[in-house]
Amino acid sequence: MLQPAMSPARPTSAPAAAPAAHGDSTAAPAAQRAHATIHDVARVAGVSVASVSRVFNGRDHVRAEMRTRVEEAAAQLGYVPHAGARSLSMARTGAIGVVLPDLHGEFFSELLRGMDREASTRRLGLLLTVLHDGRGLDTLTALRGQVDGLVVMAPELDPDVLARHMPRGLTAVFLACAPQVGSLNLRIDNRAGAAAAVTHLAAGGAKRIVHISGPAGNLDAQERRAGAEAAAAEAGVALSVIEGDFLEASGTKVGERVAAGTLAADAIFAANDMMAIGALMALKRHGIAVPEQVAVAGFDDIPLARLVSPALTSVAIDIAAMGARAVAQLAARIAGAREESSGDASTGADEVIVPHLMVRETTRETDRG
Repeated sequence: MLQPAMSPARPTSAPAAAPAAHGDSTAAPAAQRAHATIHDVARVAGVSVASVSRVFNGRDHVRAEMRTRVEEAAAQLGYVPHAGARSLSMARTGAIGVVLPDLHGEFFSELLRGMDREASTRRLGLLLTVLHDGRGLDTLTALRGQVDGLVVMAPELDPDVLARHMPRGLTAVFLACAPQVGSLNLRIDNRAGAAAAVTHLAAGGAKRIVHISGPAGNLDAQERRAGAEAAAAEAGVALSVIEGDFLEASGTKVGERVAAGTLAADAIFAANDMMAIGALMALKRHGIAVPEQVAVAGFDDIPLARLVSPALTSVAIDIAAMGARAVAQLAARIAGAREESSGDASTGADEVIVPHLMVRETTRETDRG
C-alpha cells in the first residue's frame, strides 16, 4: 500500500487549557498548544469555525487574507487538523484506489511514480491492489468506503467481468482497459505505435521481422500485434509472430533462436522493452551485430531502454505522465461528482495517449542494401 504520511490525530486524553484572550498574539503555553482546538484557532484568528474548516479542507472561495490569518493562528497554537474528522466532514476518505495487473518491472515502477507524484500534490493517499491475472477481483467490492475512487488497469480482463466486480457508485478511471461505458477511459494508441516501429524497421531495410507479442488475451498485446501486422503488410515485408509474456526471458529465447539460425530474422520488434532487451542481450552474447545484422525495437520506452548498449529504439509513452494523468482525471471526476458546477469538460470524454518512436542505436533509417 502506498500511503503518504498523514497528520497525526489530535490528542484527546486531557481537556484543553484555557485559551488566550481574543486577538492575543502572544505565544500560547505548551499545554494549550498541545490540545488546541478548531475553536481556539477561530478565536485567535477572529473568524468563524466554519471559516477555519473551509481553509483546512482546501475549499475554494476563501479570501487570501482570511487564509493567512487562519494559518498563522494555527501555527501559533500548534494546531494540527484531525485527518479522520476532516474526512468525515467532507464525506470522503482522502484516498484513491489503484488496481494494477502486476508490479514487476520498470513499467509499473514508472507508472506508480507518476501516480504518487500527482496524488501527493493533491494530498491524496494511494491504496494499491494487484489482481495477478485477474485473481483477487472479489476484493474490489471491499474498497467501497475505503477510497473515493479507483484507477483501474486491467488489460487482460473481459470488460463485462470487470464491470460486474466494480463497486457500485464508485467513480473510476480505466487505464489501458477495454472501454467501460459511463467511465473515463485512458488508452494508448497501441496500433499506431506498433505500426510506426514496423514501418521504421522496414525503412531500414528489414525484410523478415519477428514480432514478440505479449500474452494472448491481453488488450495491449492484441492491439500491438494488429498494428505490426498491418504495417508489415503495407510495407510488403514478412512478419512472423512469437508469443511472449512481457518478461525478459521470453525475449531472450527469441534472441537465442535468431542467433542460432533456427529463426530467420533481420529485425525483431518486441511488444515491450523488457522482451526487446532480452533479445538484444542474447544477440550480443552470440556476437550478432546490432543493428547491422539484426535490428531490435521495443515498446514503452522505459528508462532502461536508453541505458543499455547499444541504446534501444522504442515506441515511447511517458509512463509516469500517464499515471499522473489518470490520478488527475480521477480527482477531477470525484470533485465534479460532488460539485455539479465544476464544469470540467475534460472529464466527460475518453482520452487517447499517442506514442511516438524514439530512434536509438539498435535500428537505422537507411536501406542496408
